[in-house]
Amino acid sequence: MITMNKTEKHTDKNYNSLIRQISSLVADSKKSVAVAINNALVETYWNIGKYIVEFEQQGNVRAKYGDSLLVNLSKDLTASLGKGFSKSNLFYMRLFYSHFPIFQTLSGKLSWSHIIEIVNIDNELERNFYLAETTNENWSVRTLRHQKERGLFMQLALGKSKKQILALAKSGNRIEKPEDIIKDTYTLDFLNIPEFHPAESDLEDALINNIETFLLELGKGFAFVGRQYRLTVNNTNYYADLVFYHIILKCYVVIDLKIGKVKQEDIGQMNLYLGYFAIDKNNDGDNPPIGIILAKEKDEVMVQYAMYGNNNNLFVSKYRFYLPDLDELRTVLENERKML
Repeated sequence: MITMNKTEKHTDKNYNSLIRQISSLVADSKKSVAVAINNALVETYWNIGKYIVEFEQQGNVRAKYGDSLLVNLSKDLTASLGKGFSKSNLFYMRLFYSHFPIFQTLSGKLSWSHIIEIVNIDNELERNFYLAETTNENWSVRTLRHQKERGLFMQLALGKSKKQILALAKSGNRIEKPEDIIKDTYTLDFLNIPEFHPAESDLEDALINNIETFLLELGKGFAFVGRQYRLTVNNTNYYADLVFYHIILKCYVVIDLKIGKVKQEDIGQMNLYLGYFAIDKNNDGDNPPIGIILAKEKDEVMVQYAMYGNNNNLFVSKYRFYLPDLDELRTVLENERKML
C-alpha cells in the first residue's frame, strides 16, 4: 500500500491537480444547485400569483373577500407553510403574474429580489427596459436599484423617436453607435459637491476620486485612460480633462469639463482634440473618437449653430449634483414624445 506524507502531498503536481479538479466540480455543483433553487422559487411565486389572480376573477369573490384576501392568505399560509408568505410578498406575487402573464419571457438570471424591484415599476416601457438591462448586464439588485433611482431609462430615452424608445424598452440599451452612449444629463450626486460652482480642477479631482461610480454613471463599456491627457500639436501642448476608451464601440472618448455654460470656443477646442486622437492616436481597428463637453449649463440654440456641419461624434451634455425628479423626467419625456 502506498502512503503519502504531508510533504509529498503538497509537492505532487498530479495530486494537487486532482484537488483543484474536485474543488472546481463541487463549486460548480453548488452554483448549479443555487441557480436551480432560485429558478424554482421564482416560478413557484409566479404560479402563486397566478392562482391568486384567477381566484379573484371568479364571480363575486372580490365582493366577498375585498382587501382582506391577502391578509387572510398570509395568516393561513404562514401557519401551514412557515415564512415567505407575508401580505407584501403575496402582493408582489400577484403583481408579478399580472405584469408578466407569460413566465417563459423571464430570464433564469433573475432572483426574487430582482423581480420585486422590477414589478414595482408602473410604466410598462420602463419596466421592460430594466428587465432587459438586468438580464443583459447581469446587474446585481443594488445596481438595478441604483439605476432606477437615477432614472436611467428616461435619461436614455430623452431625445429619441417613438420607435427608438420602444426598441430601448424591448431590448435594453444596445450600443451600436456613438449616440447610444450619450445622456442628455449626467447625475453627479455621489460627489457631494454643493450647488455653487466649484473650480474645474476640483470637479475633476472629485470625479477621479469617485471614478468607479462615475464609470457607472457614464454607462457600460467605458475604460479609464487618463486625466489631463497631453496633446501636442505643432509644438503647442493641450490637455484633455478626461480620456476613456469605449471597449464596445472601439474608440477613444474625450470628456471636457465646464463649470458654467458651454461656449463656442469649447466646441472648437473639442474638435481639435478629436482631430488629434483620430490622426495621431488611433490604431488599426479603432473607430473615430467621441467628444463629450460636460457643462453645468447648455444654450441649445448656440450649440446648434456652433456645431452646424461639424463632427457628428461631438456631443454637449449637462451635469447636475442632485438626483433627478423622476416624475419631472417622465413629464419631459412624454412631452417630447407628443412632439415627435
